[in-house]
Amino acid sequence: MSGDQWNADLYKEKYAFVFEYGNSLIDWLQPKSGEVILDLGCGTGELTAQLGQTGARVTGIDASATMIASAKEHFPEVDFEVADATAFSLPQQFDGIFSNATLHWVREKEQAIERMYAHLRKGGRLVLEMGGKGNVQHILTSLEKAMEQRGYTYTLFWYFPSPAEYITLLEKAGFRIDRVHYFDRPSRLTDPETGIVNWLEMFAPHFFTNVPEKDKVAIMEQVQEEVAPLLIKDGALYADYVRLRVAATKI
Repeated sequence: MSGDQWNADLYKEKYAFVFEYGNSLIDWLQPKSGEVILDLGCGTGELTAQLGQTGARVTGIDASATMIASAKEHFPEVDFEVADATAFSLPQQFDGIFSNATLHWVREKEQAIERMYAHLRKGGRLVLEMGGKGNVQHILTSLEKAMEQRGYTYTLFWYFPSPAEYITLLEKAGFRIDRVHYFDRPSRLTDPETGIVNWLEMFAPHFFTNVPEKDKVAIMEQVQEEVAPLLIKDGALYADYVRLRVAATKI
C-alpha cells in the first residue's frame, strides 16, 4: 500500500481472517525449535508469534510502521522491524521464510524474490500465500465499471499471478518448487449490508487517491449494491478470494 495507510486496529477487529487463515500455512513450513525464521509482511504479528511458539527464533518485518507498532505492543517477546519486501537487508540468513497475504502487494516481484533468495541459507525453505489470478474479481470488475462511469481511471494495484507465472519467477531465481495449491477461498465479511464498502475502505484506498469523498462514497455503494447479491450465501457475505500457496527450497 502506498504510504502507511493501514488501520491496525480495524484490521485486527474486522479482518482477522487474514491471519487466521494463515494458521494452516505454518504447517507447510514445519518450523523446528532452534531454527531462524523470517516472517515477511508480518502485519500485526499474530502469525509471527505463533511461529515463535514452535521454539524457532523469529523475526517479523513489514513495510507499515503502524502494523509494526501494533505487533511490538502485543508481542514484545518477538523481534519486529519496519522493512520493505523489495529492499530489506538483514544481518543473517534464515532456515525458513514465511509470507502470508503480502506478496500480492508487491508489484516489483522480481526484487522481492531476489531478497528472499538472498536471505535463505542453501536448503532453506520458502512458504508463501498470496492472492492468485482471479482474486476478488467480482469486486474489481464492478469497481472498474463504477469508476469509469464517473470519469475516473481504474488501474489495478495488486499483483495476482497465475501459478505458472509465479513458479516461473521463483525457478528463474534459483528455487526448486516443492508444492503448489491454487484454490478458491471465499472469505466472510462482517456485515452483509456494508461489507464490500468496508473492505474497499480497508484494503483499497489507493484507488481513490484523486477521487473526491462524495464520488468515492457513491462508487463504493454502487459496488456494494452490484456485487453483494452475487457473493451472499445463507445470509452471509463473502469476498471472492482466490489464493496461491507455494512451498519452495533454495538450491
